[in-house]
Amino acid sequence: MTPLARRSPFLFAWALCGTLDILYAAVWSVLAGSDPGRMLRGVAKGPFGDGAADWGAAGALAGLATHYAIMAAMVGVWFAAAARIPALRRPWWLSGTLYGVILYLVMNAIVLPLRFGAPFPPADLAKGAIALFPHIAFIGLPLAWLSMRQENDR
Repeated sequence: MTPLARRSPFLFAWALCGTLDILYAAVWSVLAGSDPGRMLRGVAKGPFGDGAADWGAAGALAGLATHYAIMAAMVGVWFAAAARIPALRRPWWLSGTLYGVILYLVMNAIVLPLRFGAPFPPADLAKGAIALFPHIAFIGLPLAWLSMRQENDR
C-alpha cells in the first residue's frame, strides 16, 4: 500500500473513491452532450438550491465540494461498519458490490427523489444501470479491497 494509504486509510479511500467517481461523472456528462461544469453545478443544487446552476465556476466548485463531502460520509460509514463487522472484509468483492448497491439505493431511492423528485425506479433501466455502475466499481469495490489490504498489512 502507498504511504498515504498506510498513514491514513480513510483519507486515501476518500480521495481515491471521490476522484474515480467524479471523473466517471465528468466523462459521462461529456458523452451525454453536456459538460463537467454543468454537472457539478447540478450537484451543488442539492444543498444550495436551484440558483447554484447560475453560479458559474463558483457553482462548479461548490458542487465538487458537495461531492467530496458526500463521499466522506460514504467512506466513513464503510470504515465504521468494517471495523465493527469483520465479515465485511471477506469476500471483499461481494461486500464491496453489496455496499455499492446500498449506496445506489440510498442516493437514487431516497436522496434524489426527496430533493429533486427523481423517479425510482428509473423509467429507463439502462440509465439506472449506468448510475449503479460507479457506486459498485468506484466506491464499493475499492473500499472493500482497501479494507482487505489494510487487514492483510497488519
